[in-house]
Amino acid sequence: MKKNIKRFSAITIIGLFLLIVNACDDDSELFTITSNPTAPVLADLGFTELTLDAVNTNNPAINLNWQDASYGIQAAVNYAIEFSSDADFTAPITAATTTGETAITLSVAEVNSAAGNAGLNPFEWKPVFIRIVSSLGTTNSETVASNPIQLNVYPYFNYTFNDFYLVGDATAPGWENNNNNPALFRDPSDSNLYYYTGRFSQDGHFKVLSTKGLWQPQYGTDDGTTVGANLGGGTDPERFPYGGGSGIPEGFYTFKINFATNTFTFDSFDASGKTSPASLTIEGSSTASVAMNQLAFDGHIWYVNSVRLTPGNIEFVTDSGAKWGSSTSFSGVATDGGGAIPVIVEDDYDVWFNDLTGRYILIPLNL
Repeated sequence: MKKNIKRFSAITIIGLFLLIVNACDDDSELFTITSNPTAPVLADLGFTELTLDAVNTNNPAINLNWQDASYGIQAAVNYAIEFSSDADFTAPITAATTTGETAITLSVAEVNSAAGNAGLNPFEWKPVFIRIVSSLGTTNSETVASNPIQLNVYPYFNYTFNDFYLVGDATAPGWENNNNNPALFRDPSDSNLYYYTGRFSQDGHFKVLSTKGLWQPQYGTDDGTTVGANLGGGTDPERFPYGGGSGIPEGFYTFKINFATNTFTFDSFDASGKTSPASLTIEGSSTASVAMNQLAFDGHIWYVNSVRLTPGNIEFVTDSGAKWGSSTSFSGVATDGGGAIPVIVEDDYDVWFNDLTGRYILIPLNL
Protein backbone atom coordinates (compact mmCIF):
# COMPACT_ATOMS: atom_id res chain seq x y z
CA MET A 1 0.00 0.00 0.00
CA LYS A 2 2.85 2.36 0.85
CA LYS A 3 4.58 1.59 -2.46
CA ASN A 4 1.46 2.51 -4.43
CA ILE A 5 1.11 5.79 -2.62
CA LYS A 6 4.69 6.74 -3.48
CA ARG A 7 4.16 5.83 -7.13
CA PHE A 8 0.98 7.93 -7.33
CA SER A 9 2.72 10.86 -5.66
CA ALA A 10 5.62 10.67 -8.10
CA ILE A 11 3.35 10.56 -11.12
CA THR A 12 1.38 13.45 -9.74
CA ILE A 13 4.50 15.54 -9.18
CA ILE A 14 5.79 14.79 -12.67
CA GLY A 15 2.42 15.68 -14.19
CA LEU A 16 2.29 18.96 -12.32
CA PHE A 17 5.83 19.78 -13.40
CA LEU A 18 5.07 19.11 -17.07
CA LEU A 19 1.87 21.15 -16.82
CA ILE A 20 3.80 24.10 -15.38
CA VAL A 21 6.51 23.83 -18.02
CA ASN A 22 4.00 23.61 -20.85
CA ALA A 23 2.06 26.55 -19.47
CA CYS A 24 5.25 28.61 -19.30
CA ASP A 25 6.27 27.61 -22.82
CA ASP A 26 2.81 28.13 -24.40
CA ASP A 27 3.01 31.49 -26.10
CA SER A 28 0.77 30.56 -29.06
CA GLU A 29 -1.49 33.56 -28.41
CA LEU A 30 1.40 35.97 -27.82
CA PHE A 31 2.88 37.70 -30.84
CA THR A 32 4.14 41.10 -31.79
CA ILE A 33 2.98 42.94 -34.91
CA THR A 34 4.43 45.97 -36.59
CA SER A 35 3.21 49.28 -35.21
CA ASN A 36 2.20 50.41 -38.70
CA PRO A 37 0.55 47.52 -40.59
CA THR A 38 0.45 47.86 -44.35
CA ALA A 39 -3.14 48.12 -45.60
CA PRO A 40 -4.42 45.91 -48.40
CA VAL A 41 -4.53 47.56 -51.82
CA LEU A 42 -7.73 46.94 -53.79
CA ALA A 43 -7.30 46.77 -57.57
CA ASP A 44 -9.63 48.57 -59.96
CA LEU A 45 -12.37 46.50 -61.53
CA GLY A 46 -11.69 47.63 -65.08
CA PHE A 47 -15.25 48.88 -65.53
CA THR A 48 -17.36 51.55 -63.84
CA GLU A 49 -21.01 50.53 -64.41
CA LEU A 50 -22.86 47.32 -63.57
CA THR A 51 -26.45 46.37 -64.36
CA LEU A 52 -27.63 43.57 -62.08
CA ASP A 53 -29.76 40.94 -63.83
CA ALA A 54 -32.68 39.68 -61.73
CA VAL A 55 -32.93 36.53 -63.87
CA ASN A 56 -29.40 35.12 -63.58
CA THR A 57 -28.72 35.90 -59.94
CA ASN A 58 -26.11 33.15 -59.43
CA ASN A 59 -23.87 34.44 -62.20
CA PRO A 60 -20.61 36.12 -61.14
CA ALA A 61 -20.91 39.91 -60.99
CA ILE A 62 -17.52 41.23 -59.85
CA ASN A 63 -14.08 39.78 -59.18
CA LEU A 64 -12.21 41.63 -56.45
CA ASN A 65 -8.43 41.36 -56.14
CA TRP A 66 -6.12 43.02 -53.63
CA GLN A 67 -2.56 43.03 -52.38
CA ASP A 68 -2.10 41.29 -49.07
CA ALA A 69 -2.04 43.34 -45.89
CA SER A 70 1.21 43.09 -43.89
CA TYR A 71 1.36 42.92 -40.10
CA GLY A 72 5.04 41.98 -39.84
CA ILE A 73 4.30 38.40 -38.77
CA GLN A 74 3.41 35.10 -40.38
CA ALA A 75 -0.35 34.88 -39.81
CA ALA A 76 -3.52 34.23 -41.75
CA VAL A 77 -5.16 37.59 -42.33
CA ASN A 78 -8.94 38.02 -42.28
CA TYR A 79 -10.56 40.16 -44.96
CA ALA A 80 -14.04 41.72 -44.93
CA ILE A 81 -15.51 43.11 -48.15
CA GLU A 82 -17.45 46.25 -47.26
CA PHE A 83 -20.00 48.20 -49.31
CA SER A 84 -21.16 51.75 -48.59
CA SER A 85 -23.35 54.37 -50.21
CA ASP A 86 -20.76 57.06 -49.44
CA ALA A 87 -17.00 57.33 -49.80
CA ASP A 88 -16.57 57.91 -46.05
CA PHE A 89 -18.15 54.53 -45.25
CA THR A 90 -20.42 56.15 -42.70
CA ALA A 91 -22.58 53.03 -42.41
CA PRO A 92 -20.71 50.17 -44.12
CA ILE A 93 -22.16 46.71 -44.55
CA THR A 94 -20.16 43.50 -44.95
CA ALA A 95 -20.88 41.68 -48.20
CA ALA A 96 -18.53 38.74 -47.62
CA THR A 97 -15.49 37.59 -45.66
CA THR A 98 -12.47 35.42 -46.41
CA THR A 99 -9.27 34.41 -44.61
CA GLY A 100 -5.84 34.03 -46.13
CA GLU A 101 -7.05 34.86 -49.64
CA THR A 102 -6.52 37.97 -51.77
CA ALA A 103 -9.35 37.53 -54.24
CA ILE A 104 -13.07 36.86 -54.14
CA THR A 105 -15.92 36.62 -56.64
CA LEU A 106 -19.34 37.99 -55.71
CA SER A 107 -22.47 36.81 -57.49
CA VAL A 108 -25.19 39.04 -58.90
CA ALA A 109 -27.40 38.23 -55.90
CA GLU A 110 -24.61 39.03 -53.42
CA VAL A 111 -23.84 42.40 -55.01
CA ASN A 112 -27.54 43.25 -55.28
CA SER A 113 -28.10 42.38 -51.62
CA ALA A 114 -25.04 44.34 -50.50
CA ALA A 115 -26.04 47.39 -52.55
CA GLY A 116 -29.59 47.28 -51.18
CA ASN A 117 -28.41 46.89 -47.58
CA ALA A 118 -26.05 49.82 -48.13
CA GLY A 119 -29.09 51.97 -48.98
CA LEU A 120 -29.28 51.94 -52.78
CA ASN A 121 -32.78 51.98 -54.24
CA PRO A 122 -33.77 49.41 -56.87
CA PHE A 123 -33.97 50.40 -60.55
CA GLU A 124 -31.84 53.52 -60.12
CA TRP A 125 -28.24 54.19 -61.15
CA LYS A 126 -26.32 55.03 -57.98
CA PRO A 127 -22.68 54.84 -56.90
CA VAL A 128 -21.58 52.22 -54.40
CA PHE A 129 -18.16 52.25 -52.73
CA ILE A 130 -16.20 49.07 -51.99
CA ARG A 131 -13.18 48.47 -49.79
CA ILE A 132 -11.32 45.61 -48.11
CA VAL A 133 -10.80 45.67 -44.33
CA SER A 134 -8.09 43.37 -42.95
CA SER A 135 -7.87 42.07 -39.39
CA LEU A 136 -6.19 39.41 -37.27
CA GLY A 137 -7.42 36.61 -35.05
CA THR A 138 -10.83 35.36 -34.03
CA THR A 139 -11.69 38.75 -32.54
CA ASN A 140 -10.88 40.60 -35.80
CA SER A 141 -8.44 42.95 -34.09
CA GLU A 142 -6.02 45.45 -35.65
CA THR A 143 -8.31 46.40 -38.54
CA VAL A 144 -6.84 48.25 -41.50
CA ALA A 145 -8.88 49.48 -44.48
CA SER A 146 -7.83 49.47 -48.12
CA ASN A 147 -8.37 52.19 -50.65
CA PRO A 148 -12.02 52.46 -51.77
CA ILE A 149 -13.15 51.93 -55.34
CA GLN A 150 -16.38 53.29 -56.84
CA LEU A 151 -18.87 51.39 -58.98
CA ASN A 152 -22.14 52.68 -60.43
CA VAL A 153 -24.78 50.00 -59.91
CA TYR A 154 -28.31 49.47 -61.23
CA PRO A 155 -29.85 47.05 -58.68
CA TYR A 156 -33.01 45.03 -59.08
CA PHE A 157 -35.47 44.61 -56.26
CA ASN A 158 -35.42 41.44 -54.16
CA TYR A 159 -38.72 40.91 -52.32
CA THR A 160 -37.69 38.81 -49.35
CA PHE A 161 -40.98 38.62 -47.47
CA ASN A 162 -43.51 35.80 -47.27
CA ASP A 163 -47.25 36.41 -47.57
CA PHE A 164 -50.05 34.36 -46.06
CA TYR A 165 -53.82 34.06 -46.53
CA LEU A 166 -56.87 32.80 -44.63
CA VAL A 167 -59.06 29.93 -45.80
CA GLY A 168 -61.87 28.11 -43.99
CA ASP A 169 -65.55 28.15 -43.11
CA ALA A 170 -64.90 30.67 -40.34
CA THR A 171 -63.59 33.18 -42.89
CA ALA A 172 -64.80 35.12 -45.93
CA PRO A 173 -63.61 32.77 -48.71
CA GLY A 174 -64.87 29.56 -47.07
CA TRP A 175 -62.90 26.46 -48.01
CA GLU A 176 -61.83 27.90 -51.38
CA ASN A 177 -58.15 28.53 -51.81
CA ASN A 178 -58.44 31.20 -54.51
CA ASN A 179 -61.46 33.31 -53.55
CA ASN A 180 -60.00 36.75 -52.70
CA ASN A 181 -58.61 35.20 -49.53
CA PRO A 182 -57.79 37.89 -46.95
CA ALA A 183 -54.11 38.43 -46.31
CA LEU A 184 -52.49 38.26 -42.90
CA PHE A 185 -50.85 41.52 -41.83
CA ARG A 186 -47.08 41.24 -41.37
CA ASP A 187 -45.40 42.99 -38.45
CA PRO A 188 -43.18 45.79 -39.84
CA SER A 189 -40.30 45.01 -37.47
CA ASP A 190 -40.53 41.20 -37.30
CA SER A 191 -41.04 39.45 -40.63
CA ASN A 192 -41.92 36.17 -38.88
CA LEU A 193 -44.90 37.68 -37.06
CA TYR A 194 -48.37 38.09 -38.61
CA TYR A 195 -51.75 39.32 -37.39
CA TYR A 196 -55.37 39.22 -38.43
CA THR A 197 -58.08 41.00 -36.44
CA GLY A 198 -61.62 40.63 -37.68
CA ARG A 199 -64.86 38.67 -37.79
CA PHE A 200 -64.89 34.88 -37.66
CA SER A 201 -68.18 33.06 -38.24
CA GLN A 202 -70.14 30.68 -36.01
CA ASP A 203 -68.92 27.09 -35.59
CA GLY A 204 -66.15 27.57 -38.12
CA HIS A 205 -62.46 26.80 -38.44
CA PHE A 206 -59.67 28.05 -40.65
CA LYS A 207 -56.16 27.42 -41.96
CA VAL A 208 -53.39 29.56 -43.38
CA LEU A 209 -52.09 29.26 -46.94
CA SER A 210 -48.82 30.50 -48.44
CA THR A 211 -50.08 30.84 -52.01
CA LYS A 212 -53.59 31.56 -53.22
CA GLY A 213 -54.77 28.71 -55.43
CA LEU A 214 -52.52 26.11 -53.79
CA TRP A 215 -53.27 23.93 -50.77
CA GLN A 216 -49.63 23.51 -49.84
CA PRO A 217 -47.82 24.95 -48.06
CA GLN A 218 -50.62 25.13 -45.49
CA TYR A 219 -50.58 25.72 -41.76
CA GLY A 220 -52.86 24.63 -38.94
CA THR A 221 -52.62 23.11 -35.48
CA ASP A 222 -52.95 19.62 -34.04
CA ASP A 223 -52.86 20.55 -30.37
CA GLY A 224 -54.41 24.03 -30.20
CA THR A 225 -51.09 25.56 -29.13
CA THR A 226 -48.40 25.03 -31.74
CA VAL A 227 -48.41 25.56 -35.48
CA GLY A 228 -48.30 22.50 -37.72
CA ALA A 229 -47.37 22.62 -41.39
CA ASN A 230 -47.67 20.64 -44.60
CA LEU A 231 -45.11 22.18 -46.91
CA GLY A 232 -45.98 19.71 -49.65
CA GLY A 233 -46.30 15.94 -49.80
CA GLY A 234 -46.91 15.55 -46.08
CA THR A 235 -49.91 15.21 -43.80
CA ASP A 236 -52.18 18.21 -43.43
CA PRO A 237 -52.39 19.65 -39.92
CA GLU A 238 -55.74 20.14 -38.21
CA ARG A 239 -57.62 23.43 -38.35
CA PHE A 240 -57.15 26.56 -36.27
CA PRO A 241 -57.87 27.47 -33.54
CA TYR A 242 -58.46 24.17 -31.70
CA GLY A 243 -56.91 21.48 -33.83
CA GLY A 244 -60.32 20.07 -34.64
CA GLY A 245 -63.26 19.87 -32.27
CA SER A 246 -66.19 22.26 -32.20
CA GLY A 247 -66.09 25.53 -34.11
CA ILE A 248 -65.55 28.92 -32.54
CA PRO A 249 -68.43 31.20 -31.45
CA GLU A 250 -69.08 33.95 -33.96
CA GLY A 251 -67.35 37.19 -33.11
CA PHE A 252 -64.28 39.32 -33.53
CA TYR A 253 -60.89 37.84 -32.70
CA THR A 254 -57.20 38.59 -33.12
CA PHE A 255 -55.21 35.74 -34.63
CA LYS A 256 -51.45 36.09 -34.12
CA ILE A 257 -48.99 33.60 -35.62
CA ASN A 258 -45.22 33.45 -35.26
CA PHE A 259 -43.49 31.36 -37.92
CA ALA A 260 -40.14 31.56 -36.11
CA THR A 261 -41.41 29.90 -32.92
CA ASN A 262 -44.31 27.97 -34.54
CA THR A 263 -46.74 29.35 -31.99
CA PHE A 264 -50.04 31.22 -32.25
CA THR A 265 -52.71 32.91 -30.17
CA PHE A 266 -56.41 33.42 -30.85
CA ASP A 267 -58.07 35.95 -28.57
CA SER A 268 -61.39 37.78 -28.45
CA PHE A 269 -61.37 41.36 -29.71
CA ASP A 270 -63.87 44.00 -28.58
CA ALA A 271 -65.15 45.65 -31.76
CA SER A 272 -68.21 47.23 -30.14
CA GLY A 273 -68.53 50.91 -30.99
CA LYS A 274 -65.97 50.61 -33.77
CA THR A 275 -67.33 52.21 -36.93
CA SER A 276 -65.85 52.04 -40.41
CA PRO A 277 -65.53 55.03 -42.76
CA ALA A 278 -68.17 55.34 -45.46
CA SER A 279 -65.43 55.12 -48.09
CA LEU A 280 -61.70 54.68 -48.29
CA THR A 281 -59.31 55.56 -51.12
CA ILE A 282 -55.62 55.15 -51.80
CA GLU A 283 -54.02 58.49 -52.69
CA GLY A 284 -50.49 59.74 -53.14
CA SER A 285 -47.68 60.23 -55.60
CA SER A 286 -47.58 56.50 -56.43
CA THR A 287 -51.03 56.38 -58.02
CA ALA A 288 -54.13 58.27 -59.00
CA SER A 289 -56.94 58.03 -56.45
CA VAL A 290 -58.06 54.40 -56.16
CA ALA A 291 -61.26 53.39 -54.34
CA MET A 292 -60.91 50.48 -51.96
CA ASN A 293 -63.56 47.79 -51.43
CA GLN A 294 -65.07 46.69 -48.15
CA LEU A 295 -65.05 42.96 -47.55
CA ALA A 296 -68.73 42.00 -47.44
CA PHE A 297 -68.02 39.40 -44.76
CA ASP A 298 -66.38 42.01 -42.52
CA GLY A 299 -66.75 45.72 -43.31
CA HIS A 300 -63.66 46.60 -41.28
CA ILE A 301 -61.43 44.90 -43.85
CA TRP A 302 -60.68 46.88 -47.03
CA TYR A 303 -58.91 45.74 -50.17
CA VAL A 304 -58.06 46.52 -53.78
CA ASN A 305 -56.59 43.98 -56.19
CA SER A 306 -53.82 44.43 -58.75
CA VAL A 307 -53.39 48.19 -58.48
CA ARG A 308 -50.31 49.62 -60.19
CA LEU A 309 -48.07 51.56 -57.80
CA THR A 310 -44.95 53.45 -58.83
CA PRO A 311 -42.09 54.63 -56.55
CA GLY A 312 -43.43 57.35 -54.30
CA ASN A 313 -45.93 57.15 -51.46
CA ILE A 314 -49.58 56.51 -50.58
CA GLU A 315 -52.04 57.21 -47.79
CA PHE A 316 -55.43 55.74 -46.91
CA VAL A 317 -57.92 58.63 -47.10
CA THR A 318 -61.42 58.41 -45.60
CA ASP A 319 -64.58 60.19 -46.78
CA SER A 320 -64.15 62.62 -43.90
CA GLY A 321 -60.65 63.56 -45.04
CA ALA A 322 -58.67 61.60 -42.45
CA LYS A 323 -55.33 60.44 -43.86
CA TRP A 324 -53.96 57.20 -42.47
CA GLY A 325 -50.31 56.35 -43.04
CA SER A 326 -46.97 55.30 -41.61
CA SER A 327 -43.26 55.25 -42.43
CA THR A 328 -42.79 51.55 -43.27
CA SER A 329 -43.04 50.10 -46.76
CA PHE A 330 -44.96 46.91 -47.65
CA SER A 331 -46.55 46.50 -44.19
CA GLY A 332 -47.10 48.45 -41.02
CA VAL A 333 -49.58 50.12 -38.69
CA ALA A 334 -51.14 53.30 -40.06
CA THR A 335 -52.48 56.11 -37.91
CA ASP A 336 -54.44 59.23 -38.75
CA GLY A 337 -51.81 61.80 -39.68
CA GLY A 338 -49.07 59.16 -39.49
CA GLY A 339 -47.42 60.27 -42.73
CA ALA A 340 -47.10 58.80 -46.20
CA ILE A 341 -46.36 55.10 -46.72
CA PRO A 342 -43.29 54.70 -48.95
CA VAL A 343 -43.61 52.66 -52.15
CA ILE A 344 -40.08 51.73 -53.13
CA VAL A 345 -40.61 49.63 -56.25
CA GLU A 346 -43.08 49.71 -59.14
CA ASP A 347 -45.37 46.71 -59.48
CA ASP A 348 -48.98 45.55 -59.38
CA TYR A 349 -50.10 45.19 -55.76
CA ASP A 350 -52.88 43.66 -53.73
CA VAL A 351 -53.49 46.15 -50.93
CA TRP A 352 -55.27 45.29 -47.66
CA PHE A 353 -56.19 47.64 -44.81
CA ASN A 354 -57.85 47.00 -41.44
CA ASP A 355 -59.71 49.99 -39.97
CA LEU A 356 -59.91 48.30 -36.54
CA THR A 357 -56.15 48.18 -36.06
CA GLY A 358 -54.71 50.42 -38.78
CA ARG A 359 -52.64 47.51 -40.08
CA TYR A 360 -51.93 47.45 -43.81
CA ILE A 361 -50.06 45.23 -46.24
CA LEU A 362 -48.99 45.87 -49.83
CA ILE A 363 -48.30 42.59 -51.65
CA PRO A 364 -46.41 42.87 -54.96
CA LEU A 365 -47.64 40.37 -57.53
CA ASN A 366 -44.63 40.10 -59.84
CA LEU A 367 -41.52 40.43 -57.69
